[in-house]
Amino acid sequence: MKTVNDKIALKLLTYITLAAFVIFLLIKLKVVIGYILIASVLSLVLRPVVKVLNNKLKFNTTLSSILALLLLSLIIAGLISLLVPLVLEQGKNLSLLNTNSLNDKLNLLYTELNQYLLGFNISLNESILNLESLTKNSVEIIPSILNWIGSVLGSITIGILSVLFISFFLLKDGIYFEDSVVLLFPKKLKTRIKKSIETIKVLLSRYFIGLIVQVSILFIIYTFTLLIFGIKDALVIALICAILNLIPYVGPLIGIFLMIFLSMTSNLGQDFSDVIAPTSFYISIFYLIAQLIDNFISQPYIFSNSVKSHPLEIFIVIISGGLLFGIGGMILAIPTYTSFKVIGKVFFNKNDLVKKLTKNI
Repeated sequence: MKTVNDKIALKLLTYITLAAFVIFLLIKLKVVIGYILIASVLSLVLRPVVKVLNNKLKFNTTLSSILALLLLSLIIAGLISLLVPLVLEQGKNLSLLNTNSLNDKLNLLYTELNQYLLGFNISLNESILNLESLTKNSVEIIPSILNWIGSVLGSITIGILSVLFISFFLLKDGIYFEDSVVLLFPKKLKTRIKKSIETIKVLLSRYFIGLIVQVSILFIIYTFTLLIFGIKDALVIALICAILNLIPYVGPLIGIFLMIFLSMTSNLGQDFSDVIAPTSFYISIFYLIAQLIDNFISQPYIFSNSVKSHPLEIFIVIISGGLLFGIGGMILAIPTYTSFKVIGKVFFNKNDLVKKLTKNI
């Protein structure tokens, strides 16, 4: 009896040690795992492009993969070229040479906002807006900020190159990686594993393409809204706010504050009551209309046609992901849940709950 207990204890200890080792590796290699996850998403998005180049234009897989990634790189370069002018425009007053301009503009905005709010018997807390202290501290930390920016740019460059490299091989030799995964399982499960992988690829590819469509719709609405009110850098502001929408629930809240803030800075120097406040109000209305279109038209269509899930399912899954793993969990919740649904349908198709949840897959 003692021998049996010792064997069980040894086996349990082995499993615990193995699990601890795997967790240790995941923590240490989290950056690499992040690169692989991003590359996997990109390969799913670019998969239809590669297929078109293969089937319609008769390019080989290597050339199709290179052209797809080149197209992606051009799009990213175009987005960066749009974002840089806005960042420079918003950040130029933080330099030492422009501290007086920064101080004057912030003082002007504070004065106008304070006068407007005094009409409603609301007074701003002057200690929060100590502009001289803010300017002084901003100038002092500029060298540290520049060093941090240099470090971040270096990390981003390495990350982009790594992701592109991994994405290329996932597009070019994806089938070999899938076959390698299948080989890890017993022979009797290989067919079902392969079927699961293929279904997951199709559903997630549709989902990520759907997200691109969703962002595009919001981008168009935001752009027209900002152009109507003559906001500078309307394209860039609209793009940033549309991309922020990819963060469930939190992203739209950040987006509306960012859009209003950048709209206000675009109108600095004009009368607060007659121009800045009404413009901000109307932009907020259009923003909310765009969100209603997104929540009641775009998202239900995307979720029902891509991941085949009910809106209530999606809501519960996203909230659960956020509570467990924060914003990252919210973003990855739907792809992860979809993968589990596919696996459940393939391996547990006799279970009543699984049948109900996966009936449309």
